[in-house]
Amino acid sequence: MTWRQSASAGEDPEDRRAVSPINPASQSAVRPVKLLIVGGVAGGASAATRARRLSEDAEIILFEKGPDVSFANCGMPYYAGGVIDSREKLVVTTPERLRRRFAIDVRTRHEVLAIDRDSRRVRVRELETGREYEESYDRLVLAPGAVPVTPEVPGIDLPGIFTLRALEDIDHIKAGIDAGLKRAVVVGGGFIGLEFAENLVHRGVATTIVELQQQLLPPLDAEMTTPILASLVRHDVDLRLGDSAVAFEQVGQGLEVCLASGERLPAGMVVVGVGVRPLNTLAVEAGLEIGPRGGVRVDEQMRTSDPAIHAVGDVAEIREAIFGEPAQIPLAGPANRQGRIAADAVFGRESRYRGTQGTSVVGVFEVTAASTGFSEKQLRREGRHYRKVYVHPANHAGYYPGAESMTLKLLFDPQPGPRQGRILGAQAVGGHGVDKRIDVIAIAIQSGLTVYDLEETELAYAPQYGSAKDPVNMAGFVAAGLLRGDHPQADMETVLEPGFAERSQAGEAEIPLDVRTPEEFARGHLPAAINIPVEELRARLGELPRNRRVLCYCQVGYRGYLATRILLQHGFDVANLGGGYKTFRLHCPDEPAAADGRATRQAAAVGR
Repeated sequence: MTWRQSASAGEDPEDRRAVSPINPASQSAVRPVKLLIVGGVAGGASAATRARRLSEDAEIILFEKGPDVSFANCGMPYYAGGVIDSREKLVVTTPERLRRRFAIDVRTRHEVLAIDRDSRRVRVRELETGREYEESYDRLVLAPGAVPVTPEVPGIDLPGIFTLRALEDIDHIKAGIDAGLKRAVVVGGGFIGLEFAENLVHRGVATTIVELQQQLLPPLDAEMTTPILASLVRHDVDLRLGDSAVAFEQVGQGLEVCLASGERLPAGMVVVGVGVRPLNTLAVEAGLEIGPRGGVRVDEQMRTSDPAIHAVGDVAEIREAIFGEPAQIPLAGPANRQGRIAADAVFGRESRYRGTQGTSVVGVFEVTAASTGFSEKQLRREGRHYRKVYVHPANHAGYYPGAESMTLKLLFDPQPGPRQGRILGAQAVGGHGVDKRIDVIAIAIQSGLTVYDLEETELAYAPQYGSAKDPVNMAGFVAAGLLRGDHPQADMETVLEPGFAERSQAGEAEIPLDVRTPEEFARGHLPAAINIPVEELRARLGELPRNRRVLCYCQVGYRGYLATRILLQHGFDVANLGGGYKTFRLHCPDEPAAADGRATRQAAAVGR
């Protein structure tokens, strides 16, 4: 057999999508469909079980290279930290359960080596014996997932340096912690890196995070990560932002991490979590279309450029849900849905994937950060039109004990027209209730709602759960008011521009007006600001120049809004400074980034 791609150079790609779906109702009179699935975990296991629910006659074979067919890889850091007390709790389902309950032929420790698209056959190796054999298919689902990115630096293969993909990886990491690990270095300040850092600290391990970018959690906007940074500092996590590992060396019984800055960090263990890349070897060698980031290109029914082959999960290049552009977003929830849709498509159902918004959440000690849709830096990078607002509400009624503050950032389309106010993204950081608000906005994005709809959104309210004006409503009020012109808004970047304070004092730039109390003003204020409390503003209008724009601000935005309304109606050129002094402090945090008191690179980065 010749293992090659089937498409000739002159073949029309549309013709390759003309394969008819399989109708399970007609299978009794013909040979049952034979469905092969490569890979388990979220996408592959979901495709297999959905396929069985749709067809009792289908022959379903699931190949998994490892010993575990479906497990909760997102829970692995918490098993290492002792929060999850049993390894068995990470196992979502077993090969035996899939065989008994779903009559699926599960073959663990089997690696699919190649695909012959002409004859619709795959070549498989049984890893425990080395035996190779062929298996035919009518439909094929590729769900091999992704593999961790490992820096190509000297010493990366030394003992004690780990990435995280399979349960065997966390077994080794946990064994090292249980043996009395004293010091660890986490390379990468993303979701996995932060979760590992938290759990290492829980186990009493001195921990350093090394992150190449100037901020933690690179998918988020920099200022929204400031509370996460402060929380890590409070828990004695050592941070190295804007730095990278250039080599690893064995030193005695331990390791040293050599940084680009010249610093050398001692460690008993190194956990590398700098991202993942699609495991696309099978697809590439079979000649399937591949996107620029390595993902297998698929349509809305998860079909690849070969209509008999589907791809789901981290290996698939999908489309993001807002602008419909190709994207590579590895998340467990979307992988599950994609597996179901692929199975539906195999059996003739019209399920279609709506796209991925990238909705995600992470908890670091007492702080939660969550996001959905586009970040500001993504929108700026792609040249999209957008506006933003910040609100700083409590998670529930302030008079009820235990209220915790959060910051909610909402991004939306300001352009006039029928889609004005369309929600483009949101981020939130704070205590309890952050996940709830981002989930609500995620549904709003999926439904094509606008900020005007957020004003009217009806959400559950009782004092211990929320407020009569929920944080989601508050973000809608502020954004809609901005679009209507009820309160012109200036973004914080206006006052963060180099030299702004000097130009303002010289009368060459806007004048910041702090409308808080004198006591609040004394505790900290924007450079070049003057202080007139909002309660005194009407009586002191003569103190403000009418030939310069006034930027009102308070602590979180509400009093600044009231002052803006007053000044607008008295003929002033005025704007509310979005998000108030609290947003300024997110951009320019007081707290140092490192436990030894050195100033943070992030403070400079978010202030730009």
